Amino acid sequence: MKRNLRILSAEEHVDDGSPSVLQLANDADPLAIEVCLQDIERIDLNFPKFTDGRAYSQAHLLRIRLKFKGAIRARGEVLVDMMQLLARTGFDEVILRGDQSPAFAQKALDLFEPVGFYQGDVAETRPWFLRSAA
Repeated sequence: MKRNLRILSAEEHVDDGSPSVLQLANDADPLAIEVCLQDIERIDLNFPKFTDGRAYSQAHLLRIRLKFKGAIRARGEVLVDMMQLLARTGFDEVILRGDQSPAFAQKALDLFEPVGFYQGDVAETRPWFLRSAA
């Protein structure tokens, strides 16, 4: 199952206080919210700094261990350089930092298409050599 990463503008990000949207703090343990995930449609994960990658781990835990099927959105200091890893760790949507180009972000996402990556990720867990043998 291939996941497509949507690039949103700041204007498209609406925080209306909906109870179906959870904003998970950067230092929170996703495993602690397992009991309430069935009522959640979207989880917003924050990148407070470009060098802080804890939200990657949170997204991976939500997808792999908790089998979360809703949307996971990246916000904060989200840069074009992060697009590939965001897609591979389970994010569905990103809000780029204001000085980042959506066109360059899309180009970064398309860089390895259609071949893909050698390693597995949250969307395709098999490594490339197993996929090509099937």
